[in-house]
Amino acid sequence: MNIKEAKKIIVSLSKPEKMPGFAYGVPAAECKTGSKLRLIPNSVCAGCYALKGNYARFPAIVQAQYKRLESIQDPRWVEAMAVVISSQAVSKHKVFRWHDSGDVQDEAHLEKIFAVCRLTPDMQHWMPTREAWIKDHLQDCPKNLIIRLSMTMIDQAAAGSWPHTSTVVTEGKTCPAPDQGGKCLDCRQCWSSGVSNIAYGKH
Repeated sequence: MNIKEAKKIIVSLSKPEKMPGFAYGVPAAECKTGSKLRLIPNSVCAGCYALKGNYARFPAIVQAQYKRLESIQDPRWVEAMAVVISSQAVSKHKVFRWHDSGDVQDEAHLEKIFAVCRLTPDMQHWMPTREAWIKDHLQDCPKNLIIRLSMTMIDQAAAGSWPHTSTVVTEGKTCPAPDQGGKCLDCRQCWSSGVSNIAYGKH
């Protein structure tokens, strides 16, 4: 499969301004757990960033997200994603984020992500999630993919039963982005297997 064919299948990648590389976003409105959390005050999803700002301002962004979500059902999607991620334009960044918006839909979706990661061993992948059922599949997770369970409530303690987590806190943040123009710059904590929890400051 050539890069032109692969891009047509996956629709597109996203390129978050703060990130050092590319990402793959699907609609936040289709989050399984997140859709429930949005209705709960003081949850991390109550003011979901992926449902406002540029995500909501430009219809083309939402349309692309829904097309990406649909594309996952294509039997060629795994190969196509691997081809695009392995391309020089993407792979030069060395890191990739799954879901700058949205989340894993089901077990079949997760298995396809695992397959893409195995086909791109030189890329370090990171996937935040609020789908706790994924814990039962961590034994199958490729070594180059860090899955971080995102705690559901503001100031909730990290789940000790997960090897990698993230929290949202009112004090004691460990993510440096707010202090450096809202960008990751040289920080790669989210992708690091050696960092058990990332604490993002509430904003």
